[in-house]
Amino acid sequence: MNTIRKFALLLGLGISAIAVAGEGSALDTRTDLKLTEPEAVEFLAEMRNMLASIQGIVMGIGTDDRELIVRSARQSGNRMARNTPESVRKKLPQSFKALGGPTHLMFEELAIRAETDDMEALAEFTGELLTQCLSCHSQFKVN
Repeated sequence: MNTIRKFALLLGLGISAIAVAGEGSALDTRTDLKLTEPEAVEFLAEMRNMLASIQGIVMGIGTDDRELIVRSARQSGNRMARNTPESVRKKLPQSFKALGGPTHLMFEELAIRAETDDMEALAEFTGELLTQCLSCHSQFKVN
């Protein structure tokens, strides 16, 4: 199976897992981060930017465009984490930070690995990164 098909399968499984995670219980037991409306707007924009990074990474893997992978991954790396407003940072529980920090570092690692790793290895690592995303979205919410 070629790299693109493997990655598409991996991505499909990840999306399916997200969909299934939301089924089965009408009760949402995720932890609310209790952000103010302006903080929530900023925070959710950050989440959409991370999703855009994943889209660019997937596109880069699919088209064998290493530069696109690097650019896309760096958008959600440590720079994004450092730009999180202090008011938001203070409200985030340690359990969120324990997932968020390593996730941003994984984006940085992906940017570095994109320079030398083969596309299959990059696809697998992106799958691991998406597991981090799924874990966080399964545990936390912003109302």
